[in-house]
Amino acid sequence: MRDRLSRVKTIPCSNWGHLTGWLLVPAIVLLLWAGAARAQDDLIVTHGVSTFGELRYGPDFQHLDYVNPDAPKGGEMSFAWSSGSFDSMHPFTREGRPAVLSSIFFESMLEGTADEIGSAYCLLCESIAYPEDVSYVIFTIREEARFSDGTPVTADDALFSYEIMRDEGLPSFRAAIGRTLAGAEVLDERRIRFDFNPEAPIRGRIVSAGGLTVMSRASHEASGLGFSEARLEPLVGSAPYVLHEVEPGQRVVYARNPDYWGADLPINRGRYNFDRIRIEYYGDAVAAFEGFTAGNYLFRQESSSANWATSYDFPALERGHVVKAELPDGTITSGQSFIINLRREKFQDVRVREAIALMFNFEWTNQTLFYGLYEWNDSFWQNTDLAAEGLPSEAELALLEPLRDLLRPEVFTEEVFSLPASDPNRTLDRRQARRASALLEEAGWLIGDDGLARNAAGQTLDVEFLNSGPLFDRVINPYVENLRAIGIKARLTRVDSAQMTQRERDYDFDIIIDHLPMGYEPGSGLRQYFGSQSANDSVFNAAGLADPAVDALIEHVVSSETQEELNVAVAALDRVLRWERFRVPQWFNNTHWVAYYDIYRYPEPLPPYALGFLDFWWSDAEAEAALREAGAF
Repeated sequence: MRDRLSRVKTIPCSNWGHLTGWLLVPAIVLLLWAGAARAQDDLIVTHGVSTFGELRYGPDFQHLDYVNPDAPKGGEMSFAWSSGSFDSMHPFTREGRPAVLSSIFFESMLEGTADEIGSAYCLLCESIAYPEDVSYVIFTIREEARFSDGTPVTADDALFSYEIMRDEGLPSFRAAIGRTLAGAEVLDERRIRFDFNPEAPIRGRIVSAGGLTVMSRASHEASGLGFSEARLEPLVGSAPYVLHEVEPGQRVVYARNPDYWGADLPINRGRYNFDRIRIEYYGDAVAAFEGFTAGNYLFRQESSSANWATSYDFPALERGHVVKAELPDGTITSGQSFIINLRREKFQDVRVREAIALMFNFEWTNQTLFYGLYEWNDSFWQNTDLAAEGLPSEAELALLEPLRDLLRPEVFTEEVFSLPASDPNRTLDRRQARRASALLEEAGWLIGDDGLARNAAGQTLDVEFLNSGPLFDRVINPYVENLRAIGIKARLTRVDSAQMTQRERDYDFDIIIDHLPMGYEPGSGLRQYFGSQSANDSVFNAAGLADPAVDALIEHVVSSETQEELNVAVAALDRVLRWERFRVPQWFNNTHWVAYYDIYRYPEPLPPYALGFLDFWWSDAEAEAALREAGAF
């Protein structure tokens, strides 16, 4: 993910992870924390759920282990965004481009943590109740829960939020949630019941319902707007932050609500410490970096290896005003890749896709452009135990054999697909070029007298890389030259952020750079990334993958009831996806590159699954005063 334009890490323990307004349906199996749940009127009542093991935190926990419960409140966290502009504060529709963190206003019934995988605890709700067969779940909303306008959060608001997201939200979300939830019913002012589709796997049911955003019905009705319309006045939520200032395309500032209802909840102690969160928008990454050196914003998560290796020598750092640090990152990789659009007829032949992939020289790119700081991002589940390895195991074969007629034979006969290493000392690896040329010829693309590959109809093989920022030019341009060397008519087209967004939404591209962020316990969200039903209406399935074998394997993943079953199903899916060769993997780094003016503090050690700079870091008022006195910013 590192050289994607100024991407901000997802925060697993907060709804703020929806940085671009995308809403995924989590999938977590239900097991009980020993001693925490109790039977009541034939229902199991508990404070949290976990996937395959015990919850880390019991019903009487005082705060999360990784926070500083005494962290001071105050100050401002500020960072930059250079991946395009914004014109909306409404993250749940395809209309408009939402601001970074535009889902910061909202909470859900359940909340995850940054030191566990597959656990969720009551946030808006005070309890979770369900029968043994998990045919439904009842959330009882905390009596003290309030929206930011002071009105109570009610079961009717939760019902409204579910129904309007189901009927008018993002298409991929509507498709996914419909498979799990059959409907919802208000039982009384504070209790809402969600009924599950009987065919939906138990794993994922409760958290699919508990992870739904809750918005104020009254605020939507008062807006006079349709839910799908972009807006700069956000809907009202119950979360710690409210909108303070918005200048479309330039700046957005969120302020901590001093009357936030949940400030003293154990799950919130030591969190949400900044009075303000400010995001400064820049036209490109170069300008954003200059803004940091000038002190226009104070925290930077570096995404450029070139900057990290060569640019941190400015006066503020030399004077000790800025801290440069590499902090541990235990999270799964973001799946950053070049994505090939399978909707294009010219990319239907897998040999063409493999030929294109072979011409990307990661080793040369890493050594020459990235100072050797990255690793190859091979698996969809890189850096986890879920990645496929070698030949399929017996357990994998049990899932793959029934699909043999739908799968490529290599899935069974060869080790999991991985691009071979290229020559790091030259841009064009001639061995790879020969292999790629042979694949093109086998696929019917023959080199003419002009050096261009043409098919039987005389058409050239045109490949356009679509990108909206200059940061990737140095990566894409050598790749384009390599493709041209084997007869492919490749080019880089740069567009502005608005055009980029529209063309992505219209699937009007050959190859783009995108992320495929998978989870440690993947479930129904996989349908949005790889499912046939999402191929032409999901913002996540950029490749347009529509494969019945993949669909079948996704269902095996979703229905897994043990960790062993899940590991096998994910490995089989990873194996099949990699043999489809619809992406060219890029790179990852197992540390967070951060630089910040020396006013910020964080608890040590950091939790394994989040950097948490917006969540549980805090500002040192004395240090800030000293740096201001020194003229650092």
